[in-house]
Amino acid sequence: MPYRFVNPFKKHDVSEFEGVLIPLETANRRPSVTSISKAESNKESKKSTRDHSPSSSSDFTRTTIESLKAEVEADLTAGSYNSAYDRKSKVINKAVQDIGMGSYQWKLFVLCGFGWFADNLWLQGVALTLPQLANEFGVDSNTIRYTTLALFTGLCLGASIWGTASDVIGRRLAFNMTLFLAGAFGLAAGGGPTWIGTCALYACVGIGVGGNLPVDGALFLEFLPFESGNLLTLLSVWWPVGQLVASLIAWGFIPNYSCESAEGCSRAENMGWRYLVLTMGALTFCMFIGRFFLFHLYESPKFLLSRGRQAEAVAVVHGIAYKNGAKTWLTEDILNAIGGNPDVVQDDKLETAEIIRRTLSKFSTQRIAPLFHGWKLAVSTSLIWFAWTTIGMAYPLFNAYLPLYLQNNGGGEEVSTSVVYRNYAITSIVGVPGSIIACYTVDIKYVGRKGTMGIATALSAVFLFLFTTSTNSDTQLVFASLEAFFQNIMYGVLYAYSPEVWPAPNRGTGTGIASFLNRVAGLCAPIVAVNAGQVNPSAPIYAAGGLFLAAFVAMLLLPIETMGRQSL
Repeated sequence: MPYRFVNPFKKHDVSEFEGVLIPLETANRRPSVTSISKAESNKESKKSTRDHSPSSSSDFTRTTIESLKAEVEADLTAGSYNSAYDRKSKVINKAVQDIGMGSYQWKLFVLCGFGWFADNLWLQGVALTLPQLANEFGVDSNTIRYTTLALFTGLCLGASIWGTASDVIGRRLAFNMTLFLAGAFGLAAGGGPTWIGTCALYACVGIGVGGNLPVDGALFLEFLPFESGNLLTLLSVWWPVGQLVASLIAWGFIPNYSCESAEGCSRAENMGWRYLVLTMGALTFCMFIGRFFLFHLYESPKFLLSRGRQAEAVAVVHGIAYKNGAKTWLTEDILNAIGGNPDVVQDDKLETAEIIRRTLSKFSTQRIAPLFHGWKLAVSTSLIWFAWTTIGMAYPLFNAYLPLYLQNNGGGEEVSTSVVYRNYAITSIVGVPGSIIACYTVDIKYVGRKGTMGIATALSAVFLFLFTTSTNSDTQLVFASLEAFFQNIMYGVLYAYSPEVWPAPNRGTGTGIASFLNRVAGLCAPIVAVNAGQVNPSAPIYAAGGLFLAAFVAMLLLPIETMGRQSL
């Protein structure tokens, strides 16, 4: 059936979704996470994880309002809040869990993947414009590295602003605005009049792109059944695809429409980087159109609940069941029976100030302290944050300036523009399978998460050092490609391992701080690159290799292996 435009702001009523509602007492329900955890803690036997799959008839239990309320109360004991809103929010979680994974979530997986795709598309795309920006605007090859500082400034601001804004204005609006801003300013950046002007537009692109990971991740998670939570990690597969697309576009445009040197380089003769940026901007804008007009995104039911729009929240859950061809037992009466009637209770919705307070409280000492409960968790938290910080600087120190390294050829004879961008495209292609392979290697016996992550990080460092040992472009291509391959394995496993270590009530705090440290370290990378590059052109690569080795040591010391372990 052909796509048709939809009303992106449409509100819903349960009457739109006939035939999806069934009585709670007759519903086939999956057991709660709490009950599973308690059962596992009381049993010494090694029971296969498949015993808890929804395909087993023993997984389903008959439920009453009283037993559902008991489940909710048990879940709330692990958290910090116990208002009417929190009780109703837990009920909605259970309703989504019982609907299960379906077509709606798979479509959302693709649309949220656009966020990961756009993040690396622009991170690598900006890197690919640096040599030509230097030629056109007369900036030396070392100072031009500050261009990425502008982008990372926008990325940090975007990550900080949009994560909180989505809690206030709604997930749906934030979800669409991030790509709209990135696409609009990306198109404008294609006409950058000066180097400073182009940097300013790149920063604005970063503000939009930077919001994708926190907003898309939160939105996807709220529509995702608990048993399918690993799909949030699988979103990282879109990351190397963004680099691949950027490199292929650059290979097509820049060698054919660019100056070979800064001497006499005019705008008319150097349109390749502009064509690249315009194409990325148009691609980002098309992704926004796909999200906004071609797919009807339901507003997050938890957000609707927080704003006192309980009937709409129930209607959204009915809509998900309808899209998935499933049934649901959720009604307003059930919410009121467990959380209280809105006419009686006063805490079934959250004021804007309370929403912001709760968002900021994720980083309070009260929420951070549980991440250091017990020596194993304390050591793991410290080492994970250290790894995210070192990798956050190491990654852009090499990847954000790879075109410059390939062009300068380690101080040897300069390589032609065509060969530079061809080699970059090959590097990107080789790197893509890394994220996919990581999904399989993490479950290999005696290797697991820690082994895969540590080996990949160590090899990334090794190939960085080997990259500096030769001035032959073909040799450098081999080492850069192998580094990209193992680097993507490392990132894929790190994204999976980090949230698995922390208990669910504090998982958002742990991953939020890790992401923040990663972005801040990336913001400092251009400063290190410029100052170190003045001493030795290969110094930033040595620094990147050393940081990867430091992360490798931290990974070796991690005391927790999460392979085969039930997340708390």
